[in-house]
Amino acid sequence: MPLPQQHVLDEIRRGTEEILPEEELQLKLQQDRPLCIKAGFDPTAPDLHLGHTILLNKLHQFQKLGHKAVFLIGDFTGMIGDPTGKGTTRQSLSRAEVLENARSYKEQIFKILDPEKTLIVFNSNWMNKMTAADLVRLSSSYTIARMLERDDFCKRYQNGQPIAIHEFIYPLLQGYDSVELNADIELGGTDQKFNLLVGRDLQKIYGQEPQIIITTPILEGLDGVQKMSKSLGNYIGINDSPREIFGKLMSISDGLMWRYLELLSFQPMIEITRWKREVDQGANPRDIKIKLAEEITARFHGYSAAKQAHESFISQFRQGNIPDDITEICVLSGKEGVSITRLLKRSALTSSTSEALRMIKQGAVRIDGERIENQSLHIFPGITHIIQVGKRRCARVSVQLG
Repeated sequence: MPLPQQHVLDEIRRGTEEILPEEELQLKLQQDRPLCIKAGFDPTAPDLHLGHTILLNKLHQFQKLGHKAVFLIGDFTGMIGDPTGKGTTRQSLSRAEVLENARSYKEQIFKILDPEKTLIVFNSNWMNKMTAADLVRLSSSYTIARMLERDDFCKRYQNGQPIAIHEFIYPLLQGYDSVELNADIELGGTDQKFNLLVGRDLQKIYGQEPQIIITTPILEGLDGVQKMSKSLGNYIGINDSPREIFGKLMSISDGLMWRYLELLSFQPMIEITRWKREVDQGANPRDIKIKLAEEITARFHGYSAAKQAHESFISQFRQGNIPDDITEICVLSGKEGVSITRLLKRSALTSSTSEALRMIKQGAVRIDGERIENQSLHIFPGITHIIQVGKRRCARVSVQLG
């Protein structure tokens, strides 16, 4: 049974920066045919990271809605190199480097995309057939003035920094990919907006219905400031081990956690909003971070590996301080959860709530190895914690509905 269009639009809008123009998207969605959804990746490095998966997640979303996902590998344009926006010309890659990276991409994307509903294409299939006359004809469709509307080109020109001719050609070639594919929608990061608009212009020139442009935010890395990048070391790779993925996600700030949930999680936004409300009411954000870390780890390595990574993460904090025969305690609560002071008393880790308050003030209470300072903290059902009070009292405590 088809989903209501408003619901579809709300899903598509999630995690996007702009939809240009949105009214044309609504018209395309009303057409009784699968749409061609294009996302291009230049194989400039062998490994994909979570920043890349924002586009892959959006492609996956369109697949679930019944549309055709086209994963375009820019093996030809990758040898040219899209300007980085850092004020310098990016180094070109050799053909061997590009092909090796492209092979690696094909192995990684199907951790997210449905292989039976994904078309992988290489733009060398048509670029290698392009003659010098074809390239001149394509170049005549755009002016230098239009190219200088691109922010990084404009800044470099004003600062007297060199811009190579091939850098002007890159947006034209990326745009021409959309002509060859007759793309209905092209996805890209906010830094790709100019190039995506060039594709829309070229489709009009070649007599096609122009594509819709959907831009997605650039994901901050683990530092919460710089763009996620392998060169900066602030990344989480798709091919990282389960322990690495889980541990890195647990290291992000509480504020960055909500952005990761919106852009990377498949959980409904209504659920994420509910979690925010619970944290505002005193829930431990660490519990939500565990849900995020388990979900992302399971996406790339499976549910069992995610659970093992969780256990391994907790065991890092034991280091001989917690006995092997640790007491297992189940505490029942309603949906509203239970306060940390009541939990400590009901788990017999303290004799009273007043003692629990005193131990928290002294910094003697730890949850999964982390010292607790929030006396109003609430623990909600569904998560198991290792709780320590002082050096001698500890238990594995699970809170369950009941």
